[in-house]
Amino acid sequence: MISWVLLLLWISGHRVEAMFTQQPQDLVVVAGEQVTLECTIPGYRGVVLWIKDGLALGVGRDLPGYPRYKVTGDHGLGEHHLLIQRVELMDDAVFECQAVQAAMRSRPGRLTVLVPPDDPVIGGGPVVSLRAGNPLNLTCHADNAKPAAYIIWIRNGEVLNGAMYSKTLLRDGRRESTVSTLYLSPSNIETGQQIICKASNKAVPEGKETRVTIDIQHLPLVNLSVEPQPILEGNLVKFHCSAKANPPVSLYRWAKGGNMLKEVSGDTYEVVVDHSFFTEPVSCEVTNSLGSTNVSRNVDVYFGPRMAAEPQSLQVDLGSEAIFNCAWTGNPSLTIVWMKRGSGVVLSNENLLTLKNVRQEDAGKYVCRAVVPRVGAGEKEVSLTVNGPPTISSTQTQQALHGEKGQIKCFIRSTPPPDRIAWSWKETVLESGTSGRYTVETVNTEEGVISTLTMSNIVPADFQTIYNCTAWNSFGSDTEIIRLKEQESLPVAVIIGIAVGAFVAFIVLMGTISAFCCTRSQRNLKGVVSAKNDIRVEIVHKDHNAARENEEHNSMKQLMVERGEFQQESVLKQLEVLQEEEKEYQHIKDPTNGYYSVNTFKEHHTPTMTGNQTAEVRNSTNTGTLGKQRVPTGMSFTNIYSTLGAGPNRLYDYGQRFVLGMGSSSIELCEREFQRGSLSDSSSFIDTQCDSSISSYSKPDGYVQFDKDSKASASSSSHYSQSSSQNSDLTRPLQKRMQTHV
Repeated sequence: MISWVLLLLWISGHRVEAMFTQQPQDLVVVAGEQVTLECTIPGYRGVVLWIKDGLALGVGRDLPGYPRYKVTGDHGLGEHHLLIQRVELMDDAVFECQAVQAAMRSRPGRLTVLVPPDDPVIGGGPVVSLRAGNPLNLTCHADNAKPAAYIIWIRNGEVLNGAMYSKTLLRDGRRESTVSTLYLSPSNIETGQQIICKASNKAVPEGKETRVTIDIQHLPLVNLSVEPQPILEGNLVKFHCSAKANPPVSLYRWAKGGNMLKEVSGDTYEVVVDHSFFTEPVSCEVTNSLGSTNVSRNVDVYFGPRMAAEPQSLQVDLGSEAIFNCAWTGNPSLTIVWMKRGSGVVLSNENLLTLKNVRQEDAGKYVCRAVVPRVGAGEKEVSLTVNGPPTISSTQTQQALHGEKGQIKCFIRSTPPPDRIAWSWKETVLESGTSGRYTVETVNTEEGVISTLTMSNIVPADFQTIYNCTAWNSFGSDTEIIRLKEQESLPVAVIIGIAVGAFVAFIVLMGTISAFCCTRSQRNLKGVVSAKNDIRVEIVHKDHNAARENEEHNSMKQLMVERGEFQQESVLKQLEVLQEEEKEYQHIKDPTNGYYSVNTFKEHHTPTMTGNQTAEVRNSTNTGTLGKQRVPTGMSFTNIYSTLGAGPNRLYDYGQRFVLGMGSSSIELCEREFQRGSLSDSSSFIDTQCDSSISSYSKPDGYVQFDKDSKASASSSSHYSQSSSQNSDLTRPLQKRMQTHV
């Protein structure tokens, strides 16, 4: 204490005039930097002290108690600057520079230390997870700042407004902490977004920032697809379950109609579908750590009608109401039709069929039919039974044979079944069993009850008796009157019917045979030779056929020339002469005007030729022509030969002839050759092509006379004629023609 007093005295004794040229200034410095507080006193050689908030830091240029503090400057020039290194918050104070011997003090200089905030921190970062649908609350705090930090929120380069702020002064009384809270609605956030928290103060005007990434977690988002659709049942479909999930999918499960399909795993299910897939949905359940999502789909399966509610048969009382219920399922939409069996009338197109005031005729079978267009149809049959009085339906007149056993029948429809059935006639009533000649029998059938009254040894009185058939049940009764009629042993109507039927059948049979023969003969007409000896050809001359026969004759002539059948000029000349004669007789008509095609034969009652007459004829034919002699119409050459040349002296060997049928021209050719005396020369006559019948016209002049015996012989003999050409090849086919007239 004494030493300090002495020092002050010494100082006061050495006091000199001095002044400050530099004094400490108010400074602002950021913590961590260095700062110099200036103090210059020119010409002063005494002690200089630095005072911090009223406390001396020490004497000398080194300040041992403050390692970061140091007095700097040229002491000779009076520079006593205070250098503070790595400024700290504790350096925030008021500093003075004092010249002790001069008793001077500088102005106080305020040193303000700024402290930047710590790096801002967002709660839950750097990835903030939240469940989809929940709002987002972000909190960012910037601590230990002096002054307090200012916080802003930034997203996609834009500042987000609406944040809430709070400040807290720390214990040192100098620093503060700032907290900012940001609220975002679910619709205002997306997963993957980044949100920045930026804190700044005067120490760091550019600010410090931190960011977080938003991770919105959600249950699996599932889409269940079915391909193809629509599809007919019995075909293959594929279900695909696609899912988006955060966190990722951990499990797939499948079910149908609520029943788990344990054999199916993964995101795909293939199956052959039936009608049940239309009503029983297939579901896919997808699971992640947050939970599960289940999606179901029905398949648009086309299938035919299937019964959903089966109708029941009904038994109702007469006059009441009957209601049938019938439900079907089908896809596409089906049509329901109610009808009574055996009737084409549609009663209803709804599930319900209502019959009001039911009558007995309403009883029967009813059909509920469902149709799915282009897919299928189905039906269900039910019965309607109507309780009411019996109804009897029987023939009112029944028949029996006199003297035989007879029966009369009574058919009863009754619901409920008849309690009693009785037959009554005259004074007799019989329900069952036998009474004298009478017996009653009752038989139950599906349609009803048949009651039969049998009478043995029918007597005439039975045909005069009226029989009553009566049936009763709980609803009433019905009666039918039946008479018995005597049955003829064989009814005249049956005999007439059989006769008429037989006659018609015979006519049809003959017409069929005739048509077949005509068709066959016309088919064989063209270039076919008959090699048989038993073919009869009749030629009927009619004006309306003349043109056709002339045409056939020309055709046959040309055909024979082409085939070499007529190689000789004599034969060709004969055909030309034949054609001219044909024209001469075209004026001759059918005496019936075509109504009947009849082969006429004019009987000539002439004496029978004797042997001499026969010889004369032969001689005449050998020596010359016979003029206009004609063979009688309706006679075949077979008859002529059998008449003229019967026996060993016959003119012509009939068994070796072949016939060339050329209409009426062939007989005229034969007649012409006969007139030329060809009968005397067998070989010459063979050259002539003769038909087997004579044309229908007749010329009475010059006919050869035949006796009745020979005529009868000619009529009864078979009409066959055969001819062949001596110069023809008998093995080559010739044309055959046959006409049949009735």
